[in-house]
Order: sequence, then structure tokens, then C-alpha cells
Amino acid sequence: MRHLLSAILLLCPLGYALPLAAWAQTLPLPPLTEAQAIHQGLARDALADLERGAVDAAQADALAAGLAPNPTLGYGRERIPGTPNGVEETWQISQAFDLSGRRGLRRVAADRLVEAAASGNLARRVEIAAEIRRRFHERLFKQETIRATELWLQRFSRVEAVVDKLARGGEASGYDHRRLARERQAGEARLAAELAELERGRERLAALLGNAQGSAGDVAGSLLPETLPLPEAALAGLERRPDLQALARRAEAADLEGRAAARGWVPEVTLGVGVKQTDNGSARENGALLAVSIPLPLFDRQQAREKRAAAEAFAARAEYRLARARAEGELRGLYAQGERLRKAAVEFRAGAVKATPELLRIAEAAYRGGESSLLELLDAYRGALEAETTALLLEWKARETRIEYDQLTGRISE
Repeated sequence: MRHLLSAILLLCPLGYALPLAAWAQTLPLPPLTEAQAIHQGLARDALADLERGAVDAAQADALAAGLAPNPTLGYGRERIPGTPNGVEETWQISQAFDLSGRRGLRRVAADRLVEAAASGNLARRVEIAAEIRRRFHERLFKQETIRATELWLQRFSRVEAVVDKLARGGEASGYDHRRLARERQAGEARLAAELAELERGRERLAALLGNAQGSAGDVAGSLLPETLPLPEAALAGLERRPDLQALARRAEAADLEGRAAARGWVPEVTLGVGVKQTDNGSARENGALLAVSIPLPLFDRQQAREKRAAAEAFAARAEYRLARARAEGELRGLYAQGERLRKAAVEFRAGAVKATPELLRIAEAAYRGGESSLLELLDAYRGALEAETTALLLEWKARETRIEYDQLTGRISE
């Protein structure tokens, strides 16, 4: 019977492609790739509407900033003293004129805020794409972990079935049989927990994609990322990051607002033209009317607006410097972390995981020769599962670092 068990074990080598569980066999959709997930998530109508709304609102402010004030139509009627029916009527249309150029400066400032809104939309896309990638690879990690656990559990079930026969025939102890049953139950509980987490990850990804059916199938890709770009290249293009561009445009807009407010000492001139009609009851006279009004900027010369604009520009530039300095430090740190994790993942899979078939062959040979117990053989299989899950975990951590690195540089994907 011992040789029968060895033969069954050898029929199921580590690299044998076992059938997927029922949850995978019934999936009708083809595997979803990372690029497809990003495209689907960024193509949602809600996101497009949000971006259009932000830009349209900024464009409306720019339109309002460039519009001249409406002309004013005035009418006056006054009785002429000393005459019983004397009436004086006045019709006048007046228009204010900006001689300081403030309106032009504020229109340019509003245009900068339109650019800031567009950069803000792009920054939001980078953030959403990074979140999609995290959820995608988290799900891929769980998917691969389940595959490895299923493989181990099916091998384990085969061993348990043989030991059950051995126990009924008196060739194996009852303790071995009960120990195997407990190991199988623990493995099934572990698989159930992983499947529950996979279901949660599936729904989280579906919410980001805006289509529950679009993420119902498997996902396909590689957990292990490519080598990170050198931080020097990323730092050189850091100012092109969308959120930093938005800060720069807001600072420029505040500067222009300050320049416009600094011209507050130049008053707006209001010109009025019209006609004046006098009717004293016996005769009617008409005449042209010309009026000019100039406010005297003695007290309010827009000092408060100028000061506020200067403060906003100062704050935006300070925020820009802080964000850039933080990004520089994070990039260098992430590069070191990512390369170390990637190297560890590659070396672990090339060493520990690659050696698993040979270790299992030795364990099976020792069991066939009576040099080890069944539990020692099962321990070797548990070690094979731990090696595979450890390799997957290292690859997933390296992928998380790569996603964060790309997000800091303003990239949507590799």
C-alpha cells in the first residue's frame, strides 16, 4: 500500500495543471487584462461628466471675467418750476469703460484656472488608474493564491483517501488518519477565506470599473513588475505631474489677479449720451446730453483684493514646493524599496520555488524507502505551498510599490 500511495503522488507532480474549482469553471467571460481594466474604468460616463463639469465651470468664470459691464439706460421726468404744464424729460444711455486693463488681466487669470481645472482632471485620472491597478493586482494575487491552495488541497485529499484505506486495513494508525482529516479541514477553511476575499476584491474592482459584469471573470497578468525607471529620469519630468501643474496654474492666476488689483487706483470712466426734451406748455425744445462720471479712488483702491491675491499665490507656490520635495523623497525611497522587493521576489522564486520539485522528489523517495513518516511527507507539501504563496506575496508587494511609483510620476500605467 505504501507503494500505491507513492504512485498516486507521482501521478500529480507540482507542475500538473489541475482543473479549476467550480467557481472558475463556470466563468463565461475571458480574462480581464490590466490595460482593459484601466481603459474601462477611465471611460465611465460619470467620470467624463465630472471632468466636463469642472472645466465648464472654470470656462464660465473665464467668460464672466472677460465680459464688459452692461450699458445702463436712464430716464428722468421733472416738472419745470413756474409753469403749469412744463415738463423736462431726459433719456440717457451710459457705459463704463475699463481704462486700466484690469478686465483683460482677470480674463487671463481665469484662463489659467481653466488650465488648472484640466490638470486637476488629469490628476484625478492618474489617481483613479492607480486605484484600479491596485485592485486589479490584489485580485490577481488572490486568484493565484487560490490556485496554489487548490493544487495543494487536491494533492492532500488524494493522500488522505489512500491513508483512509490503509487505516481500515490496519496499515496506518488512527492518529495519522485524524491528523490528515484536521489538515484537510484547515486547508478547506483557508481556501474558503481566500475565496471570500476574492469575492470582495471582485466587487471592489467592479465598482471602480462601473460595470459589475466587466470584472466577473478571471484577471490575467503578471504580478512581478518590470524594472523601475531610474529616479533621475522621473525627477527630471516631475514638474509635468498634473497636480503640480494645477498648483502652478493657480499661482499664475493669483499673480494676474494681484496685478489687476494693483491697478485699483485707475478709476473706471462712465460715459453717458442721450437727449433732453423740454416742454413748457407752449413750446418744445430738444437738446443733446453728454455726461461723464469718474469715481474717486480715495479709500478703496482694491488693496484687500491685491493682498488676498498675493497670499493665494504665495500659498500655491509654497504648496508646490512642499509637494515637489515630498515627491522627490518618496520617489527615491520607492525606487530603493521597489528594486529590493523585485530582486527578492526573483531570487526567491528562482531559489526556493524552483527547488520545490526536487525537494518533493526527495521527500517522496524517503517515504517510499521507509526513511520518513507520512506526516513528514505532508510537511514537505505544506512547505511547497508556503514557498509559492511567499513568492506571490513578494511579487505583489513589488507590484504595489511600482504602482505607487508610477502614480508619483504622474503615469497612468507602465
